[in-house]
Amino acid sequence: MANPKITFIGAGSSVFMKNIVGDILQRPALSGAQIRLMDINPTRLEESEIIAKKLVSTLGVPATVETFSDQKKALDGTNFVVVCFQIGGYEPSTVVDFDVPKKYNLRQTIADTLGVGGIMRGLRTVPHLWSICEDMLAVAPNAVMLQYVNPMAINTWAISEKYPTIKQVGLCHSVQGTAMELAHDLDIPYEDIRYRSAGINHMAFYLNFEQRLPDGSYKDLYPELHRAYREGRAPKAGWNPRCPNKVRYEMMTRLGYFVTESSEHFAEYTPYFIKEGREDLIEKFGIPLDEYPKRCVEQIARWKKTSEDYKQADKIEVKPSKEYASSIVNSVWTGEPSVIYGNLRNNGVITSLPNNAAVEVPCLVDNNGLQPTYIGELPPQLTALIRTNINVQELTVRALMEENREHIYHAAMMDPHTAAELDLDQIWAVVDDLIEAHGTWLPEWARGPRKAQVA
Repeated sequence: MANPKITFIGAGSSVFMKNIVGDILQRPALSGAQIRLMDINPTRLEESEIIAKKLVSTLGVPATVETFSDQKKALDGTNFVVVCFQIGGYEPSTVVDFDVPKKYNLRQTIADTLGVGGIMRGLRTVPHLWSICEDMLAVAPNAVMLQYVNPMAINTWAISEKYPTIKQVGLCHSVQGTAMELAHDLDIPYEDIRYRSAGINHMAFYLNFEQRLPDGSYKDLYPELHRAYREGRAPKAGWNPRCPNKVRYEMMTRLGYFVTESSEHFAEYTPYFIKEGREDLIEKFGIPLDEYPKRCVEQIARWKKTSEDYKQADKIEVKPSKEYASSIVNSVWTGEPSVIYGNLRNNGVITSLPNNAAVEVPCLVDNNGLQPTYIGELPPQLTALIRTNINVQELTVRALMEENREHIYHAAMMDPHTAAELDLDQIWAVVDDLIEAHGTWLPEWARGPRKAQVA
């Protein structure tokens, strides 16, 4: 069998690239892969090349590594495209997404998926994703895009609207990552957990969460999750000491189901937790305001040290990650089946959500590609809450597709957290200020003076 060609767009995300390449090269059928690294930052690209080649050497595999500064050349004839870039970076764009809303007392935690920060990130990101699709259609029309960029749902939706023939899946590790956290909270081995989740990215819910017993039967773990939260045994201290993860447990008691994305994310997807003048809520639920900028600063500092260590090391330690990329590549390439959670166009998989929305569901993967599992109708309270987020996603995609600046304001008006904090004049003003501050990072049609409102 020939060796797959795997292209990384945004390969300067070196830690992420290292994890994915390490996973891929440990699979026997992929050990001779042609790894293509592309980034616009030559320094970061060189660092990633050093790391990738040391991975090849450490594992003793026949894989090859090549670097590119030209996107179309990197994609020419490739089989898989791993997308992992951030348009605008931490500075200036992430800083803008936080600092401008703060002037209106609109506080955020992550701001990369929903809310005014998520809307702006979508406007910055989708045009470049579309440029990748254009190049893929020209030089690699049968390649599979593994899309790891936020805002995941907006991105996936926008690609499926404009380039429906592109084979793509949006990937996140929140489903399997949260299942591991819950197993830890209950002192149950993760290997004994079985679950089924569905919804949209960062707002999917475990419809079933069970433990396999010695006799082969399964036990519903929801009663134990409720009991552990009620008795103060859960949540246990997680990986992030700034966020005790209480928001999701509290929402479980109200909705009956546990959401797959973190408390710091979920707090800003809903109107219940971050409120001006309600510091008691912030303290009670341990909500880490401005969490994403803090992480960015820490990650940048950590990476400077880590990259230097990798440059000096003869070998690089390789540990399996919890990402789905290598599993998908292996299944598509060899036909060996696997099951992953992916984001794709709904097309009736979840009957209570719009057909054109991007949904996150279990998918069978083999040499026929990614095949989503039929879910049917979600519980009505979950459908209702998810729709509040879909409204924002849909209007952002409409703004992009129609190049209609008015829909940017409409998207912000529909955002649950923004609408709970600001009046209409404030919402339109914060959008104006964000557009001005981002400047040329946004598409040209979104910039310049907005239309006068009808009196």
